[in-house]
Amino acid sequence: MCGLSGFIDSERHLSEEALRFTVTRMANVLHHRGPDDAGSWVDPRAGVALGFRRLAILDLSPEGHQPMVSAGARYVAVFNGEIYNFIELREELEGLGHRFRGRSDTEVMLASFLEWGVTDAVTRFNGMFAVALWDCEQRLLHLMRDRVGKKPLYYGWVNRTFVFGSELKALRAHPDFRTDVDRDALTLYLQYAYV
Repeated sequence: MCGLSGFIDSERHLSEEALRFTVTRMANVLHHRGPDDAGSWVDPRAGVALGFRRLAILDLSPEGHQPMVSAGARYVAVFNGEIYNFIELREELEGLGHRFRGRSDTEVMLASFLEWGVTDAVTRFNGMFAVALWDCEQRLLHLMRDRVGKKPLYYGWVNRTFVFGSELKALRAHPDFRTDVDRDALTLYLQYAYV
């Protein structure tokens, strides 16, 4: 069980240090999900920050460190879960010319995105997972989970900042997150049993 977190500051007003401080704070509240390692990645020009807490299971080496950057640096990912068929995918990708530094399913996932594109690659994954994937080329964030949704992934807007994480407490650690109750939403929920 690992923990991921992150946000996109759409106004891009935060410095690299502020982005890193905030995403590290968000990731650190998930320490119980990943005591083995921690990491962050930021792009101040895009206002993007990714944070991670790692529970090392498959690849105990430093090559399994996250956030992980793909070959060619197009994608950056934080990944919670396991791709059960990653060995078969890895063998297929090696046959197509991809080379791997470590033994993690995260590295195989990133190579899959490069080879087949995000949508087609995800359909090949057999496993349980939640992923935040930043496409540096298209400046686009992909949030995805397995078909059943076994691994948690919370997300939402805080003013003009899009936040996400493995637990709600990661979102609450963002300094702009407000915990007061939206009375209009509460009224709608009580009236219709949904919002």
